[in-house]
Amino acid sequence: MKIRNCEIEVIEGDITQLQVEAIVNAANNKLMMGGGVAGAIKKKGGKGIEEEARRKGPIRVGEAAVTSAGNLPAKYVIHAATMGMDFKTDELKIRQSCANSLELAKNLRVESIAFPALGCGVGGFSYLAAAKIMAQEIFRHIKEAQSSLCKITFCLYDRKAYTIFKQTVFRYLDYIVNKLGKGPFVTVDAIIEMPEGIVLIKRSNPPFGWALPGGFVDYAESLEEAVRREAKEETGLDLEDLKQFHTYSEPLRDPRFHTISTVYIAKGCGVPKSGSDAATLNIVKPAAINDYNLAFDHKKIIEDYLK
Repeated sequence: MKIRNCEIEVIEGDITQLQVEAIVNAANNKLMMGGGVAGAIKKKGGKGIEEEARRKGPIRVGEAAVTSAGNLPAKYVIHAATMGMDFKTDELKIRQSCANSLELAKNLRVESIAFPALGCGVGGFSYLAAAKIMAQEIFRHIKEAQSSLCKITFCLYDRKAYTIFKQTVFRYLDYIVNKLGKGPFVTVDAIIEMPEGIVLIKRSNPPFGWALPGGFVDYAESLEEAVRREAKEETGLDLEDLKQFHTYSEPLRDPRFHTISTVYIAKGCGVPKSGSDAATLNIVKPAAINDYNLAFDHKKIIEDYLK
């Protein structure tokens, strides 16, 4: 499957034979290459890989280090420290080592990378859980990072691991992209109190009408950060005494698509001035609310507020 410009595949095979720019080694934090994937990489790529890795170790569990790939078709080996010398791993270690491997690949500007099942060898971690964790980190990387990666391969050596990873990775990513990606979308609205009344904006974009200041929550933004940003963009006001009022989730509240809005009450500070997608702005006394054609379910929100 493809997410943005990056193709993701799950194959059964030998990771040491892949024609990719970087392969990932499920490593210990001292970067000693014994059995499993590490042993296969050292055997086929040459002992020089381990010697180079050992010079860069030890690293912290969850970190990653890069070496050349010796005699392998790949250009780099990224050593992801999924465990210490106690050979114990867990969700956080796998998550961090996967994320740091992807970050290293980004810094190396490679276009293709192959992962084994991190933590599932001597670490004994569940294939199912590892597949979900790694799929999550790959999705996050593709979404957040300005990465050069065009192809990410999960390469599993045995049929059981391959079957679990293929079913889990594709099902999970499909759910995130095609199910969660359709919404509902998270929004915020602000009831901004001024001495003369509350602030309404006249929308310059459809759905048209008057509305409370607000908008969509950006990725990696908290609700509070979003409502402060939207208020500033649309009204020029800073918000003080910010308090969460109520969340409105009726599926048909927004004619565009399903949105869930958390409404805040705050005092406005500064000189109100319309901006962003606000054509104009008014400060409205509660008794005059019915004189305005309100978009979305903002009439109900204001009625609830006035009660």
